[in-house]
Amino acid sequence: MRQNRSKYGGPDGNNNSPMDYAKIALIGAVFIIGLVVGTVISSTTSTNSASIDSSIEVDRQAPNPGLCQEFGSSAMVTNMRVFVTLRPFNVFVTQPSVEPGCVLRQSNMAVLQQKKLINSEEMNQCKRRMNTFGFTGPLEGKPEIDCIYKNDAAGNLFLKGEGIPAPGANSDIY
Repeated sequence: MRQNRSKYGGPDGNNNSPMDYAKIALIGAVFIIGLVVGTVISSTTSTNSASIDSSIEVDRQAPNPGLCQEFGSSAMVTNMRVFVTLRPFNVFVTQPSVEPGCVLRQSNMAVLQQKKLINSEEMNQCKRRMNTFGFTGPLEGKPEIDCIYKNDAAGNLFLKGEGIPAPGANSDIY
C-alpha cells in the first residue's frame, strides 16, 4: 500500500527531525543574545560628555547621589545672569552653565541643618516662604546652597504632548 507523503515531511506533513529543533533553538539563542547585548549597550552611560541621554545619568552625576535620591531629586542646575537696560530697553543674557545639583523635599530640609550647613534662622526663613533648598557640590566640601521655590507657572511642556497624560496626584511634592 502506498502512503500519501507530503513534500514537506512525513505522511501527514510534519517533519520533526532533530535538525529542525536545532535551527529553532539557534535562532532563539541569537535573538536572546541580541536582546541582552542591546540592553547592556543602551543602559551604559554615554561616552559623549556633551549630551545627557537619561535621568539615570543625571542621578549618577548629582552631588551626594544617595542622599539626593533618598531626600529629594537630582537636578540640572543652570547658572546665568541677566542684564536689563532701561534706556533703551534691552535684555542681555550670559552664556548659561549647567552643573549637577540636588533639590531636597521640603520635609527633608533638616538634613542640611543636621550637617551644620545652614542655621535655624536660614531654615525658618526659607520654610516661611513655603520654599525648599537646592545645592550644588558635595556636602562634605563647600556646597553652594540656595533657598529655592517651585515655579508651577510655566508648566512642563514635555508632559503636555498629545496622548501623554499630565502628571497626577502621584507626583512628588517639594
